Amino acid sequence: MSELPFVHPSGLCESRTVGEGTRIWAFAHVLPGAKIGSFCNVCDGVFIENDVIIGDRVTLKSGVQLWDGLRVGDDVFIGPNATFANDLFPRSRQPPEEFENTYIHDGASIGANATILPGVTIGQRAMIGAGAVVTRDVPANATVVGNPGTIIGYVGDTPAADPSSGGTTSGPTVAPLNPTVLPGGARVVELPVHSDMRGALVAGELGDILPFVPQRYFIVFDVPSRHVRGEHAHRSCAQFLTCLAGSLAVHLDDGERRVEVELDSPGRGLLVPPMVWASQFRYSPDAVLLALASHPYNADDYLRDYEAFLSEIAVPPRPSVT
Repeated sequence: MSELPFVHPSGLCESRTVGEGTRIWAFAHVLPGAKIGSFCNVCDGVFIENDVIIGDRVTLKSGVQLWDGLRVGDDVFIGPNATFANDLFPRSRQPPEEFENTYIHDGASIGANATILPGVTIGQRAMIGAGAVVTRDVPANATVVGNPGTIIGYVGDTPAADPSSGGTTSGPTVAPLNPTVLPGGARVVELPVHSDMRGALVAGELGDILPFVPQRYFIVFDVPSRHVRGEHAHRSCAQFLTCLAGSLAVHLDDGERRVEVELDSPGRGLLVPPMVWASQFRYSPDAVLLALASHPYNADDYLRDYEAFLSEIAVPPRPSVT
């Protein structure tokens, strides 16, 4: 038996498209064109404009305004006084011909007082911290804080252990660095560092440290620390990553497990097999990343859409926000 939507006597819901079990509380105002899914909780003082689509089981805390162009997926949490803009260059009584769409994908959370700029996409299960200012797209599972918003980690990541620590670090449960634990068969390779009064040297025989003969290399440097590189998987190409200077973090995801690996020495490398989603972030100002690739560049080998990646590895994707 379906549960009718509830509207508080002091609330105003002009929309006829509201799903079962949804509750709209005091002093909330929903305009006629808005579409709201089932079992949502629209708290006191929320305003929802006409061209807004909201999925199922969404929580909108007090003081939130959703303006034309907002598309909110299922199971999304939007904290109190979170702010959404839909016009980059607003002028009084001069609306644009069409407002930019902003997408908040399934399972994402927006913290209190966060500000989301127009046209941004927040990936599924991403976590936006309180007060963050989001100026660009946020990948799935990313944790973003600050102004401007910066990725500081990924939801569900397990920090990989430093072998010298005996397999443990403080904080969350730590995954040992071995191929049976890292996602998709990825593994950390510790390279010997030879140091004396003349300096330090790292060397390795490619046949020993790599299961492939490199066909291409690239070097990444001068990356602003708030920027994220990678954010893709390869269908066939494997890569070996090492940080020649400075430090950075690598997020690995095989659709079931997610791990964060720190690269902070030329003596540490990371082998990333095909069909592992990888992102590099938290670059130090002096970071220099060297990547060796098993295949020449081929645009068709890249999977740049996370949902497409999940589909190809046969993990059922969550529905896209439309």
